[in-house]
Amino acid sequence: MIYLDNAASTKLLKSAYEDMVPFIMEQYGNPSAVYQFGVEARNAVDKARRKVANSLSVSPDTIYFTSGGSEADNWAILATLASHPNEKCHIISTKIEHHAILHTLEFAEKMGHEVTLLDVDSEGRVNPKDVEASIKDNTVLISVMFANNEIGTVEPIAEIGAIAKAHGILFHSDCVQAYGHVPIDVEECNLDLVSVSSHKIYGPKGVGALLIRKGVKIGALIHGGSQERARRGGTENVSGIVGFGRASEFASNTLMERFEKERNLRDTFWSMLKKAIPDAVLNGSTEYRVPGNINVTFPGVSADSMLIRLDMEGICASAGSACTSGAVEPSHVLKAIGLTDSDAKSTLRFSLGLYNTLEEINITVDTVSRIYKDLKK
Repeated sequence: MIYLDNAASTKLLKSAYEDMVPFIMEQYGNPSAVYQFGVEARNAVDKARRKVANSLSVSPDTIYFTSGGSEADNWAILATLASHPNEKCHIISTKIEHHAILHTLEFAEKMGHEVTLLDVDSEGRVNPKDVEASIKDNTVLISVMFANNEIGTVEPIAEIGAIAKAHGILFHSDCVQAYGHVPIDVEECNLDLVSVSSHKIYGPKGVGALLIRKGVKIGALIHGGSQERARRGGTENVSGIVGFGRASEFASNTLMERFEKERNLRDTFWSMLKKAIPDAVLNGSTEYRVPGNINVTFPGVSADSMLIRLDMEGICASAGSACTSGAVEPSHVLKAIGLTDSDAKSTLRFSLGLYNTLEEINITVDTVSRIYKDLKK
């Protein structure tokens, strides 16, 4: 199998798996327990918290573990609104956000709040001037993703963060696709809230985190016990958190090495693909882009048909993000950057990762080219 869908999920690191196993089979104590067996689990959670914090160069007491990026996104938005009781609040975001943001904002509108979704340019970049022009007296949050999950475009986060800080507005970024793949400077970008996920960086599924900057006064999304310093009820997923900690440490230590490798593979992939299929069109920014993303429109053919054929030959790719695969409607991201419905439904995403090789790229380009020509006939 050639796996080129790393933006959807990544292979678990062997070292992360090995760290997790004892906390599944042997050290299974509840980290809230006061006896030694529970204290060992608590220490493991705290150690993982330090690793995640170190990967973002922040204090461990700003890291709160969640079930993943979607929960972290929900928490950032809904808890911010809850901190303004009996007020009609305004939130600014973009039209290309992940559905974890967009659907939560739709829910916020049903609660009576106001949302502004900004347009992006043809490369998927939002204009910071549009962000500032949209600010109102009741704006309480700006939420802009760091890197897009479909087209890989990296947003001008530092510029937007400066605007948010100047106006005294909380700034949240869904960093799920960027974390562990491109440098994220929380201080430079003036980020107050950051969502990250484990399974995009070779950790286990079902665990992530929300960074809440010191002094940001938002409460819990999930109410229950006093876990996560009384901000996130529910017994911690100890083994998952331990695996996440190991993956975050690995991602931080190898970031630039992997960045160069993935960027070189990506550029080689696109160069070869464009030569084999001159009609192919690369979507997203060529300058501001996560290293492993290749989002390509193949005019006149069905992306679903291509995916089926690729799957039959042992190659895994995606028609847009994993959360929209199989949907009847074309990708909202591709439509936002100006693609027609037809072109959006003729688009594939290939996302490279740690384990991909040049040999796999050669095989994939040859296979895609052959399938494309067959389907065009």
